[in-house]
Amino acid sequence: MIYATLPSGLVVREARSEDAADMEAVQRACYPTLSEAEIITAAHFANHIRLFPEGQVVIEYNGQVIASASAIRYHYADKHHTFLEISDNLWFGTHEPDGEWLYGMDMGVAPDYRGKGLARQMYNARHQVCLRLGLKGQIIVGMLSGYQTYNSQYDDQYTIEQYYEKVKNGEVFDPTVSVQERNGFTITSLITEYLDDPCCGNAGAFLRRSV
Repeated sequence: MIYATLPSGLVVREARSEDAADMEAVQRACYPTLSEAEIITAAHFANHIRLFPEGQVVIEYNGQVIASASAIRYHYADKHHTFLEISDNLWFGTHEPDGEWLYGMDMGVAPDYRGKGLARQMYNARHQVCLRLGLKGQIIVGMLSGYQTYNSQYDDQYTIEQYYEKVKNGEVFDPTVSVQERNGFTITSLITEYLDDPCCGNAGAFLRRSV
């Protein structure tokens, strides 16, 4: 399934099993501070593609995967959970074939290709999936990836809860969550201890985008 072919030669398409190793490479390039236990490997990606191929998207350029996005179907769950819990320790056994929402588990763009709107292309591909499968929309947990950098400018005086409120109120631009808002998502709550990454204070913002 091809979602878009762009004038630049980029192709947005459904992932295939042979993409798994490249998807791991993108993951490692995107999240250098993420704990090894939470890195999605080629074996994980291959299983995601086997379980729910429609939810796995890549962007290819000159035969190389430079961005990827992974998702499951799930019933709406705006309650506390960790990344490892919701992802079944990264294997996606939590995928619910009759789930009404597309839960975006992971998205990454290789550093050299950022700033070109590729995340938007993948969100648009997910939107097409929602329409095709009759889903209610997308739900994600966006990493508050600007927290550590922002807090270091103020002698680490802000808690993750305070930073979250500033982002939610539009007082601070977060490089992940604020961009997701620009892609049509609405922040609904803070999920603390979501994963092990000091960059985001181990927390994320729960967001929703209805069809």
